[in-house]
Amino acid sequence: MQTIISGIPLNFYLGLAGILFSIGVLGVLIRRNAVVIFMSVELMLNSVNLVFISFAKALSSINGEVIVFFVMAIAAAEAGVGLAILIAIHRQKKTINVDEINLLKW
Repeated sequence: MQTIISGIPLNFYLGLAGILFSIGVLGVLIRRNAVVIFMSVELMLNSVNLVFISFAKALSSINGEVIVFFVMAIAAAEAGVGLAILIAIHRQKKTINVDEINLLKW
């Protein structure tokens, strides 16, 4: 039996989440700009949130929605701290290209 959420089958939500996650992984692996990499990580987190919400609606449970709340809080903290670190690196190195940033090397 196929689960329907608001007139749309659950498989469509899961397919969209898989596509979004794949685009995020490709962005992390291919791009060299640190801001684009952070945006790709956020895209992956949002695709996981879509899966949690889809299953929460399909199973009539609030557990998935609670997990999404915590994931969004962690994503917001990650974005704030990550962008602050990028600004500090940009002020020192004048670039945000991850190939040119070597602050952790001896």
